[in-house]
Amino acid sequence: MSSPGFDSPQYRIFAMLDVDGDGTITHAEYLARVDRVASAMGRDLHHPVVAASRAAHEAVFQDMDGDRDGRVTFEEYRAWVGHDAFERSCRPALGSLFDIADTDADGRLSRDDFVRLRTAAGNVGTDAAAAFDVLDTDDDGLLERDTYLASIKKFVTTGDSPMAAAYGGGQPVPSTHS
Repeated sequence: MSSPGFDSPQYRIFAMLDVDGDGTITHAEYLARVDRVASAMGRDLHHPVVAASRAAHEAVFQDMDGDRDGRVTFEEYRAWVGHDAFERSCRPALGSLFDIADTDADGRLSRDDFVRLRTAAGNVGTDAAAAFDVLDTDDDGLLERDTYLASIKKFVTTGDSPMAAAYGGGQPVPSTHS
């Protein structure tokens, strides 16, 4: 088996989720990202939006863990990831992290909130800032939830997205809106 390309979108996301770098994503590692985002955004860990996010992340982990051993290898992740997995479980989980960061519940994040969200989720802050700058196509300083989720989906499924910058190792790809 050949080693995964370090520049592939799937590997870049897997590496971000594998917090301790041991080659597997554990249940604890994956669910801890919810608490990190909640803490970064000043949310009480018992807030209903945080509880909903934990439930959404639990569903993703169960979906990813093909052999049900409590660990997700890159091979499991690569076999799982894609359009169907995104729609089935990633969209609700990623949307729930957005909702934690959207403390005024207006469906939009400021640049600062986006950077705090993405940094707490495991991205480098400067990379997240670069992604925000490309995603904010109308230069109003706000990013809408649907734009955020569509950009992550495009990165996960094609690698061609402004979110590439948030995952390091690449320049943001200019967004094309129809």
